[in-house]
Amino acid sequence: MRVYPEIMSLTSNSGKSLRFNTLKEWLQWQEELHFTSIELGLDRCMEVAGNMGLLQPSYKVISVAGTNGKGSSVNMLSTILRHAGFNTGSYTSPHLIRYNERICLNGREVNDDILCNSFNRIDQARGEVSLTYFEFGTLAAFDIFQRAGIDIAILEVGLGGRLDAVNCLDADVALITAIDLDHENWLGPDRETIGREKAGIMRSSSPAVCSDNSPPGSVQEFADELGTRLYVSGKDFSYVTNGSTWDWQCDFRQYADLPCPSLYNPLQMRNAAGVIMVLELLADQFPIPPKAIRSGLREFNLSGRFQIVPDKAQLVLDVAHNQQAAKLLVDNLRSMPVKGNTHVLIGMLKDKNHNAVFAALKEVADFWHLVTLDSPRGADYELLGHELGVLGIVDTITSYDTVANALAAIREQVGPEDRIVITGSFLTVGAAIEALGLQY
Repeated sequence: MRVYPEIMSLTSNSGKSLRFNTLKEWLQWQEELHFTSIELGLDRCMEVAGNMGLLQPSYKVISVAGTNGKGSSVNMLSTILRHAGFNTGSYTSPHLIRYNERICLNGREVNDDILCNSFNRIDQARGEVSLTYFEFGTLAAFDIFQRAGIDIAILEVGLGGRLDAVNCLDADVALITAIDLDHENWLGPDRETIGREKAGIMRSSSPAVCSDNSPPGSVQEFADELGTRLYVSGKDFSYVTNGSTWDWQCDFRQYADLPCPSLYNPLQMRNAAGVIMVLELLADQFPIPPKAIRSGLREFNLSGRFQIVPDKAQLVLDVAHNQQAAKLLVDNLRSMPVKGNTHVLIGMLKDKNHNAVFAALKEVADFWHLVTLDSPRGADYELLGHELGVLGIVDTITSYDTVANALAAIREQVGPEDRIVITGSFLTVGAAIEALGLQY
């Protein structure tokens, strides 16, 4: 497996000058280019990708959709494949600290120059086509992966599946993780409708995996309509825990005493089980020695997913931003009780179901610390406070203008028997990572 240098094929722009010289300038311009920050549909991306010769990639594609567990699954797939000696590209969103986190080659973030030059190629190829911020990033991933000559790309779907820009490329294997309510304004009001949107990443000629062991019926129905072979957790593959290890099996393979991918979050085994099924379906082209699976699971580490940080009090970082994720967070917190109080520091985006998240977290929260996020999409603390009031929570709320200020105030209040939970959004957790000075 090679480490990619900053080779000419990644930075060349045929001598044409760039519209902007810095990544910050490019991203600011992209945020304002399209009339809305989100617009589902494939036509714009397909046209530009076609102009750039990106629709028939030289690499294989794993597409990952779902409500929760996508980022973890992408990380595990990439890590295990690298341990098996394959050159990988991974695309995820959103990012915690740096935009560069979204596009990685062999687990390493691409640098600003590579991104800027890719954006310039996209800008030249799009003509009069208006692209969203997310579409620019997705096309950049396709472009960078093609030029780098990777073996396989693991692509996280940003929103839904059927109409998400990632779905411009046909998946050689589609992975659908846990499905629940999120982005209802875009995807539909119930799991059945949302499940059908997620299932849109499937292709008739390629297999698919669902790591949700109780998926909505619409997922299997869509697979049947396409003629797609769908492997579902608990039906076509399964796993059992044995304390500090776990076993996995399907009809034609089994693994015993696998290392747990997370010491504190047992539900990561659900994601890992789906990941192993995907790898088994690719084994003819990408043989994975058992040693690579074990090494990849041991190495798995993803910031902001029930991440416990040593501090004055127990400090937990978790990007939970929907009801299902909040309930999983609460389950994990209950498995690690503290004698003192639990302080919840939370900031959320406007388009999230705040009440559903609050209803889950109130089962463990003793004190609430609300922040207004530094984003046009961020909900202000007045709105969050009002919605907590609807749940009868009034006296235990404090509000702050930034995550850093909130965290500083909470750390003055807590003792070693207390707990601080920072959650609600990638933006909230990312700001906390910066305020804590954590290496990332």
